[in-house]
Amino acid sequence: MLVDGVWRGDWQPVQAKDDQGRFVRQTSSFRHWITPTGEAGPTGEGGFKAESGRYHLYVAYICPWASRALMVRALKGLSEHISVSVVNPVLSDQGWQFGDEPNHSGGVVSLFDVDQLNGHEYLHQLYTQADPHFTGRATVPVLWDKQRKVIVNNESADIIRMLNSAFDHLTDSALDLYPKEQSQVIDSLNERLYHQLNNGVYKAGFASSQFAYEEAYQGVFNLLDELEQMLADGRPYLLGELLTESDIRAFVTLVRFDVAYYGLFKCNRELIAQKPHLQAYLQRIYALDGIAATVNVDHIKRGYYSIKALNPNGIVPLGPEQSWIEKVSI
Repeated sequence: MLVDGVWRGDWQPVQAKDDQGRFVRQTSSFRHWITPTGEAGPTGEGGFKAESGRYHLYVAYICPWASRALMVRALKGLSEHISVSVVNPVLSDQGWQFGDEPNHSGGVVSLFDVDQLNGHEYLHQLYTQADPHFTGRATVPVLWDKQRKVIVNNESADIIRMLNSAFDHLTDSALDLYPKEQSQVIDSLNERLYHQLNNGVYKAGFASSQFAYEEAYQGVFNLLDELEQMLADGRPYLLGELLTESDIRAFVTLVRFDVAYYGLFKCNRELIAQKPHLQAYLQRIYALDGIAATVNVDHIKRGYYSIKALNPNGIVPLGPEQSWIEKVSI
């Protein structure tokens, strides 16, 4: 990680843990908001006006937090307004890395981007460009301002919220993933999705005690059982007929579950493929316009299985079969 702007040691997956061995995630540090007028948002300073071509997303296809930003970018018609760079899925000793030769895995060619905007080799160099004394982990997604050459925000929850509304005057998008009349219900469900599912699989995978692992494991499957039951009434999305932010949050974990979390993170009670309503829900969202391009199973598998602390030999499993997914990338 970075300490006062200097990289120290090799990258490690466990950021912190409590006295019972629970995995503790780092809090995001850059919390400015893009708004239609450039006025300050809920946190941070102002001056970030929603303008076409001004902003850039740094992402990893392996990362669910980054992928939900890509999903909202696609659904809101922002692909022509916000550019993207994809890092190498294989985590290096200095974390996320730019620029590599195309990797051929199982006949699939996976391309990674160089940092054409700033010329960095590692993502952590982008963080120290924005703040020469930054201390912490260099995470994705990063929403970058090309004009001011600073990080606007590195908290995916903020990024998807601002992408949902800040640029509507440029796109005329009618889709609202966070309608005001449902905001309290969405916030409540989002809180549970985060603790039990999105971060729950990480708490299981990176637990450093049997107690912490079992606690997280039970939380994951308790919520998956509940979601399966919710969808059993035939509703297309978690809250009914309309796609919301909660569906974006659920999808990014569900689409990685069978190929990564089931095996590597020991969330192995059952596959999503064994839950018919969740599997149909997963396929339904994947089929939405632009979503397939945000999913790259090759990157997901090679990225997660490159975590040396969990898989020291770096062997990537061939299964499970995901015949319903086409391995595509932007």
